Amino acid sequence: MFDFQLEEKVWFWILLLIPAVIMLFAVLQFWKYRTQKRFSNSTLLKRLSPNQSLLKSILKVIVLCLAFSCLAIALVNPKIGTKLETVKRQGVDIVFAVDVSKSMLAEDIAPNRLEKSKQLVTQIINNLASDRVGIIAYAGKAFPQLPITTDYASAKMFLQNMNTDMLSSQGTAINEAIELAKTYFDDEEQTNRVLIIISDGEDHSNAASNVAEEASDEGIRIFTIGVGDVKGGPIPIKRNGVLLNYKKDSQGETVVTKLNEETLKEIADEANGVYIKGNNTSDVIEEIKDILNRMDKTEFEAKEFADYKDQFQWFLGFGFFFLFIDIFFLERKTGWLKRLNLFNENM
Repeated sequence: MFDFQLEEKVWFWILLLIPAVIMLFAVLQFWKYRTQKRFSNSTLLKRLSPNQSLLKSILKVIVLCLAFSCLAIALVNPKIGTKLETVKRQGVDIVFAVDVSKSMLAEDIAPNRLEKSKQLVTQIINNLASDRVGIIAYAGKAFPQLPITTDYASAKMFLQNMNTDMLSSQGTAINEAIELAKTYFDDEEQTNRVLIIISDGEDHSNAASNVAEEASDEGIRIFTIGVGDVKGGPIPIKRNGVLLNYKKDSQGETVVTKLNEETLKEIADEANGVYIKGNNTSDVIEEIKDILNRMDKTEFEAKEFADYKDQFQWFLGFGFFFLFIDIFFLERKTGWLKRLNLFNENM
């Protein structure tokens, strides 16, 4: 078992040279073919250029592309961690439940409610030290995204991929998100448990408060963050980023979705938590940090990869190897290569 790390990902841009080289080669070959056909026939061309070989040219391009690829990866400097260590940590288990219903597309808070929610969760994670995190997406149903983990990079990756099309059932079933969150926490370790719900509060069921109370009885504190505006806004319908229309009801009227703070406050009150307005990111971060700092930390074990070793030298070696082949074998006529006649040069 091992783990990968890429140190300088910016060097992957060098790989864009490969399609450019292939395109240039294809255009050049097409131009040469058209030009040669215009001035001579194939029999005369073979007599004038007996050593010409398309296969050799293609092989040269392939070798150059392989050399570029290896050198680019060498500059990225991949690392492999092969040593898995168990470390002791102290922290809190935090589950984020993010509302991905269509109402979260409303743009009454920039850029829209869902993107604002993702920004808030990302910034909260960035300010954590040794706490474990998990992620849930919910709309009409709740769906697990990431189990409890200390891998913050994976958490942020899953978070950025969340959208309003990932769940087919629409609505805002906060109660199902709370029920699912209860299964995230490990009863054996008895860690401090926090559920942070990020939503516009448009809950279409009445069970959320009762489920929140049950969660509180199991030692889960629920904090709610409201995103949106109490005045509300329409739900845009877009295609490729272009606004087509706004969502309408069965009577043809434009649907206006509003931030329901009362629902979110009630849920937080039932589970010994706090409601936080999500308009100002820095205020939300500071309040969450203050809440977590005042909570008792539980010690738990976490497995982490250690002893990462550089692997760039392998790719650097292969890169120079392919360049060596190109320079000394594909540019020159070596005796043994000529005798093999790989490129039909003696025909």
